[in-house]
Amino acid sequence: MEFYFHIALLIIGVIGTAANGLVLYALVVSKQHKKHVLIVNQNALDLFTSLMMVITYTVWLCNIRVTGSAGHWLCMLILSNSLVWCGTIGSVINLACVTVERYLKVVHHAWSKIKLKNWMINSAMAFSWICSFTWNIAFVFSTSTVMYGRCMPYVIWVNATARIVHTIWYFVSFYVIILLIFIFCYWHILIVIRRQAQVMAGHAEAGPSTAQVQSHKMQSSVIKTMIFVSALYAILWFPNHIHILIQSLNPRNPLSKGLYYATVVIAFLYMCTNPFVYATKFDPVKDVLLRLILCKKDTGTVNVVSSSRK
Repeated sequence: MEFYFHIALLIIGVIGTAANGLVLYALVVSKQHKKHVLIVNQNALDLFTSLMMVITYTVWLCNIRVTGSAGHWLCMLILSNSLVWCGTIGSVINLACVTVERYLKVVHHAWSKIKLKNWMINSAMAFSWICSFTWNIAFVFSTSTVMYGRCMPYVIWVNATARIVHTIWYFVSFYVIILLIFIFCYWHILIVIRRQAQVMAGHAEAGPSTAQVQSHKMQSSVIKTMIFVSALYAILWFPNHIHILIQSLNPRNPLSKGLYYATVVIAFLYMCTNPFVYATKFDPVKDVLLRLILCKKDTGTVNVVSSSRK
């Protein structure tokens, strides 16, 4: 079961690397990387996580015996999934930053134009990396060890109370609070956009104006974003968070390993959908991706025609 679990996560890592790499390329080519820094950072974090998944689960499948100083570092950084979780937690933090940025620009538009500076956005971007790496590295080194040639991650605790407190803190910080941020921000964004649409409709004398059409498009985009972000995050990460919470609160009755593996696979599927939710909704990025597809089709057609002439 563990072997097939690692194979599944390796496949997800390969797909995530390709998807995030392609979208990141489209963002740069379309020159959106200067306008949407946090969204580019989101794809960069997901790309990093995907690459670390490929490396981590390839090493796991090699079944290396962990010995010596090199084995200790291999356990702490790779076999413990530490670098994978660095990218994952950083992605969640950055996701909240993207949501807050959109909230400020829509709900408090006048304030954000004056007060929201580029250095604030860059600081939020750096914070998602630094905070995630600092917490994950400190956590893995304090709770993991190498025993009998095997890596044993997250098994050393001062006492049961410390483990329970940490699990509850993790659940509240990276699931409950993040979900509340999504609901609060996108709900207020939706209210403001609906109010703006009503005002524009009231001033329209004959037929829908260009501004009104744009308002409806914006409203639709926000609704879709809210549904995707809130629903996908809530649904796909919920099983894993609940499994960890139950297992920590009731360690004497361990849950099935197969159930845990399933929750992890479901949670990491979110990483593959994330770049498409946040990047391909932008028309310039869509155009780049469509041009790539059309160029391949045109090339194939030219090759077929030339070969038939020969």
